[in-house]
Amino acid sequence: MTHSVAVPAAKKTGTLRVLRRDGNVSPFDADKISVALAKAFLAVEGDGAAASSRIHHVVAELTGQVEASLRRHANGEAVHIEQIQDLVELALMRGGHHKVARAYVLYREERAKAREKPVDRAASSDVDWARVEKIVAEAVAGVDDVSAEPVLAEVRRNVYPGIGSGELATALIMAARTLVEREPNYSYVTARLLLDKLRGEALTYFAGEPRQSSQHELDYPGYFRAYLARAVELELVDPRLATFDLDRVTAAIRPERDLDFSFLGLQTLYDRYFLHHGGTRFELPQAFFLRVAMGLAIREDDREARAIEFYELLSSFDFMASTPTLFNSGTTRAQLSSCFLTTVDDDLDSIFQSYKNNALLAKYSGGLGNDWTPVRGLGAHIKGTNGESQGVVPFLKIANDTAVAVNQGGKRKGAACAYLETWHIDVEEFLDLRKNTGDDRRRTHDMNTANWVPDEFLRRVEADAEWTLFSPDETPDLHDLYGNAFADAYRAYEAAADRGEIKVFRRVRAVELWRRMLTMLFETGHPWITFKDPCNLRSPQQHVGVVHSSNLCTEITLNTSAGNEVAVCNLGSVNLLRHVTPAGLDTERLERTVRTAVRMLDNVIDINFYTIPDARRSNLRHRPVGLGLMGFQDALFELGLPLASQAAVDFADLSMEHLSYYAISASSELAAERGQYETFEGSLWSKGILPIDSLRLLAEARQGDALDVDTSSTLDWEALRQRVRTGGMRNSNVMAIAPTATISNICGVGQSIEPQFQNLFVKSNMSGDFTVINPHLVAALKQRGIWDEVMVSDLKYFDGSLGQIDRVPADLKQLYATAFEVESRWLVDAASRRQKWIDQAQSLNLYIDAPSGRKLDELYRYAWRKGLKTTYYLRARAATSVEKSTLRGTDGKLNAVSATPSPIPEEPAACRIDDPDCEACQ
Repeated sequence: MTHSVAVPAAKKTGTLRVLRRDGNVSPFDADKISVALAKAFLAVEGDGAAASSRIHHVVAELTGQVEASLRRHANGEAVHIEQIQDLVELALMRGGHHKVARAYVLYREERAKAREKPVDRAASSDVDWARVEKIVAEAVAGVDDVSAEPVLAEVRRNVYPGIGSGELATALIMAARTLVEREPNYSYVTARLLLDKLRGEALTYFAGEPRQSSQHELDYPGYFRAYLARAVELELVDPRLATFDLDRVTAAIRPERDLDFSFLGLQTLYDRYFLHHGGTRFELPQAFFLRVAMGLAIREDDREARAIEFYELLSSFDFMASTPTLFNSGTTRAQLSSCFLTTVDDDLDSIFQSYKNNALLAKYSGGLGNDWTPVRGLGAHIKGTNGESQGVVPFLKIANDTAVAVNQGGKRKGAACAYLETWHIDVEEFLDLRKNTGDDRRRTHDMNTANWVPDEFLRRVEADAEWTLFSPDETPDLHDLYGNAFADAYRAYEAAADRGEIKVFRRVRAVELWRRMLTMLFETGHPWITFKDPCNLRSPQQHVGVVHSSNLCTEITLNTSAGNEVAVCNLGSVNLLRHVTPAGLDTERLERTVRTAVRMLDNVIDINFYTIPDARRSNLRHRPVGLGLMGFQDALFELGLPLASQAAVDFADLSMEHLSYYAISASSELAAERGQYETFEGSLWSKGILPIDSLRLLAEARQGDALDVDTSSTLDWEALRQRVRTGGMRNSNVMAIAPTATISNICGVGQSIEPQFQNLFVKSNMSGDFTVINPHLVAALKQRGIWDEVMVSDLKYFDGSLGQIDRVPADLKQLYATAFEVESRWLVDAASRRQKWIDQAQSLNLYIDAPSGRKLDELYRYAWRKGLKTTYYLRARAATSVEKSTLRGTDGKLNAVSATPSPIPEEPAACRIDDPDCEACQ
């Protein structure tokens, strides 16, 4: 049966003439070019591509390019047919369609029989092909829809005489990873080949000579003893781990879980987490998880039992601790906390102490949130020198450079976020900090920035009223006020300014300042927009301080004070995908996971290595933890719920309600076992006010006219309320949803509460370039019988979107809609439902297609009215930097194989979606 692609009719023209090979001249007919191009595509992609709208688009575009080129160069003369075919070939190459161009050239020159065959290097005597075939056979065993043959064929094309064992191992990995885009399960095959390389590296390290072992042959308990002894000897691991009952803990090791990693997950661990000596990794995956678990159990009464319990949770991917905990648990410098929040006071001692604190905290992988609001503004009087202040911006420049100079645990540059309240006289300069133009001495190109916005400002925006900017040295109490108390004091200061009692102030239209905030957010990605009043009015700890800022990733809302307390939070995330079935949420499993996870996070506080005393003081007094979640989008895929649906919003509500209930209950149980946290009395907890109840406080402050939040519930909260009031809480705060960009890679799920960015793309990070393809989508397409090479190419062409692929059914397009295809209000609605259950906040990115000032204004005011505490990055389609997945430059392969990470191009100031600056919350 002959298939053809219908091509759009091209405009016939008499101005172009074609000189044929026989010397005759005929009118130019663009349709003939379209037909030739279509046949070339079908020759490469098969007859199934005939129905692809992508082919129609590409053929029409290329035909237009050829015709335009002819018009530019014809000069009224007939164009030789060979010249036209040269232009077709050039258009294909410039468009990155190298396979099609090759087919076109071979057809044109009639040299099909002369095609150079790939050199078969399989005969090389340097390669033990029996072992290679065994390794590949083990790698594909038990994995659906994969086989050894294509991996071996690719390896044979790339090995060469004299290839070393290390290069051969790399060649195996590269061979398998080229197949991932067409079958996601090859990611597991690639991971197993990497695991074979890692086993060889570790065993050779201990033996002192080349050693290899298959997974089922590996003596994990024996290896773990040797590993632990060497790690202690090298002073990498706490020697107390060697005093555990090693027979008992190693008997719990589950070697088969080494096979559960995707390639991205295992490569991430290999590059950044596993212990190494002189660049040689000698820590295998289950040893890594057991080391972390033992470190977290080191002060438990029954250390072995708890270590096994913690190990089970980590190695099953049911829960994952944050990156600092994974880096450092069980080591000699167990800095396990993720986030640190500080307030900088208005004097040089405090300012320069903050630089030192930032450096010490960043040194061991901490992410930083700095409140700079107290520092006086530009033009303010300096009593000691009788001079005028240069404002807060020069000090922020130094903070920026400090963050760059001190890297996170030797892993990457430090990361900090500066917060400033919207009434600060320097706020307009603050908005410009991330611009690439202007005085570079007043720019912070590396440090994140965030607006700390009081409700009074947004009320002025909605009323199109004036807004007054002050210097904090003349309005010192505004920094510590919120709600109606702030509004009253602010208006009093405005009256004082009118009377001439305040020297440094400036009046602006609130709407104009708001517009500029949104403009800078769109143009530079900063400053983020966070809301001061909901963070404070709903804080359980109002009796001991004020929340002056959030953290680097906007999910932590803890009180700080200059020269006294540095807020600390300890993070971990539940893998929601592991707690759903097609029938719904597995509440029993979730309860077990949360109970153990909260215990692990509470242990972090006592085990932690504190680099500054203010952080220790704060953490031990209040004991905050931040239990979050990841894999929310994967859970929706599993349940068949489109993100843009009321059902998804309801599931966000239900899942967070259960997580909140179990987390609060677990902390209360720990209080009964270990005692209440020191500042429990006077907290909202002690008054029986849970997060769901604190919504009432926010509603009262807003007087009911600027809050639209659902308050429904399904569980018996009254019983828990009474238990907390009488029994207390072990932790001042228990929940926060962090970004999880890195630990979600380890677990093989989508990060945090993020939507699916694309269904097929290349993820670039410190470990290299990785093909990321949505396995849920591929399974659904297989079930419908439409997963094939053409679909892969269509997904690449349409940037991982199904919207324009005609043969994909409408229900799948809705379910697997990508981030920019989902109206942002759905993300806000889901976040609002979660926020009512959370005592801290959530790291919420917002996505907007074809952004405009009106859209941004409506979106952020909507987020405020829905009771959100914070927002994180604004992702506008034109500004995102996930690599476009075209065929360009890779000969049709999405994953251009390279053993080293590709260089990352210079980007706009907005953070890359797939690799945030800081790993602390990840």
